[in-house]
This record gives sequence, C-alpha cells and structure tokens, in this order.
Amino acid sequence: MIELDFDNGLLAASVHLVFVMLCLSMLLGLLRLVRGPTLPDRVIALDLIGTTVVGVIAVHTIAEGEPVYLMAAVVVALIMFLGTVAFAFYVQKGGLS
Repeated sequence: MIELDFDNGLLAASVHLVFVMLCLSMLLGLLRLVRGPTLPDRVIALDLIGTTVVGVIAVHTIAEGEPVYLMAAVVVALIMFLGTVAFAFYVQKGGLS
C-alpha cells in the first residue's frame, strides 16, 4: 500500500478540487447526452462521460493509495476506445446520414 501525506492539506485539497471538477464535467457531458441534437453529439458525450469515469477512478486511486483500482480504469478506457472505434467504423460505412 502506498502511503500519502494528507497532513499538509495541499494534496487533500487538490484531490477534492479535482473530484468537484470531474463531477462538473460529468454533469455537462450528461447534459449534452440528453440534449443531443445528433447521434454523433450523443456518442461524443458518452465518450466524455467514460473518460471522466476513468479520471474519477484515477483520483480515487490517489486518494486511497491503492493502485489496484487502476486496473478498473484501464478496462473502462479500453471499452470506451473500442466503442468509439466501432462508431467511427459505422459512420465511415455510411450508416449515419
């Protein structure tokens, strides 16, 4: 286990600030996902939400000092990448007009 020094307050404040910023980013992505207006907008918003989830997992890893959580972040990032590639292939083949 990695020991982090949260006594000085700077690291703890930074972790909290990043959590707030990531939550705001996720909220804005959810707003774009709901509003659209087109399917590519919604797919990009879903990709943003997935990337934000990876960031939240990474910050949680720093806060807890447990690097085992990074495996979940890698899995989520790979799934999001494959989904984006699949959508780009679908658009390239003319499935979206």
